[in-house]
Amino acid sequence: MTTSDLETRQVTMPIQMRAATDENDEPVIEGYALKYNKPSEVLGGFVRFIEHIAPGALDNTDMSNVVATINHDQNQVLGRSGVNLTLTPNKTGLKFSVKPTDTTFARDLITNIKAGVINQCSFAFTVADNENAQDWQDSTRDGVDYERTIRQIDHLYDVSVVTTPAYPDTEATVGQRSMNMVKRMQNNHNKEIVQEKRKKMLRDFERQTLLDSLKGGD
Repeated sequence: MTTSDLETRQVTMPIQMRAATDENDEPVIEGYALKYNKPSEVLGGFVRFIEHIAPGALDNTDMSNVVATINHDQNQVLGRSGVNLTLTPNKTGLKFSVKPTDTTFARDLITNIKAGVINQCSFAFTVADNENAQDWQDSTRDGVDYERTIRQIDHLYDVSVVTTPAYPDTEATVGQRSMNMVKRMQNNHNKEIVQEKRKKMLRDFERQTLLDSLKGGD
């Protein structure tokens, strides 16, 4: 995996605090990092598209070394898979729960979550490097170029509690492989348009030639 293939998405599913049942229990942050078949808002950048994650996209995903962070900051780690972060794929999507370590930034975060100030999460991932991993189709929606379906997530890198708005254009990063795929589609589409224009010009020329010949015969 190269850095250019890493993608991040903010999601609007609320995160929650599970209260401690007694004084010895630690608070738990939990929610869904992603949900299947939940359309994104219109994502921007090199094209305008709406994205869906298909059921089963996590079937073969490497989730062996995932960290929970704040705003994808590797200096603000709340937990790690296999230690205090639990990731549970189910028919809805990917549920997570983390018992934050006892740090100052974790305590501040818990206070903000309880107050409702912070209530969103994000995840960083790569799409599998094969033709079946994702699908881009022309969109019929106004202001949208494509409908993207992610069918295979290759690697999940982090689950992050975030403070930024859901799905802002600047955060809708798309991996280089995916960009190249769309550019190929656009090039093919442009070639088809050019070819169709050439055919029309040829038909118009042949028609005009025929009309001129008929006039000449008169």
